Amino acid sequence: MQRLNAMPLSDGTDIAPRVAGLNERYRHHAATAVMERALRDPDVGNVALVSSFGAESVVLLHMVSVIAPGTPVLFIDTQMLFPETLAYQRDVASKLGLTNVQVIQADEAAIARDDPDGTLHQYSTDACCTLRKTVPLENALSGYDAWITGRKRFQGGQRAALDFFEIETDSRMKINPLAHWDKQDVQDYMVENRLPRHPLVAQGYPSIGCAPCTSPVKPGEDERAGRWRGAAKTECGIHFIGGKAVRVNSEGQVIENKENVA
Repeated sequence: MQRLNAMPLSDGTDIAPRVAGLNERYRHHAATAVMERALRDPDVGNVALVSSFGAESVVLLHMVSVIAPGTPVLFIDTQMLFPETLAYQRDVASKLGLTNVQVIQADEAAIARDDPDGTLHQYSTDACCTLRKTVPLENALSGYDAWITGRKRFQGGQRAALDFFEIETDSRMKINPLAHWDKQDVQDYMVENRLPRHPLVAQGYPSIGCAPCTSPVKPGEDERAGRWRGAAKTECGIHFIGGKAVRVNSEGQVIENKENVA
């Protein structure tokens, strides 16, 4: 069902009881049911799907396209993505009939000031992610009460007990429709619905980020081994907790706190 004229919640009520109530209400629902209800439940508010259009992104994109194709889809174009990702984004949006894909980029003045020659990633990957992904994403989410993610319990760490709904800040929540899915569930859904695959997956890229910081994965390596290869950094997944940005590792564990840069 298409959600119409959704507006941010502004009554100032505590988000914790709403999140607890949503989890209790939908704890026995399947992923598609959680997605459908989240897009029209007044306790959720105004919702966007944040998508990288990466290796597994098409699952949530397909669900949204079936339930409410006009749902805002926020695509962060870091301006360092593979050409294949940009082409895949356009192809998937067209094939699925997504009518509200919003391409988000960093402020031009900020790029000119902090990374004028495009080499920031060579000596500070964290600063590059903050400039090109974290700040633009937080700015884009400022008008929403909730956003949909593809996080799953099987990814481990803090995600092992992941609920469908979780508190992000005192005014915004995350929705995790795939929280209970495993790797095979994702693959089965893609096959059953004949969804288009990211072209780089067949070339040895099971996890796809920016071109300068992503390399092919060798047989037997972890799926994320090609991300920031040779560096201690393992995750660009920056989440906002309590109004501050935090970086988490591949197990979902907080490894670094940052001041809120929004």
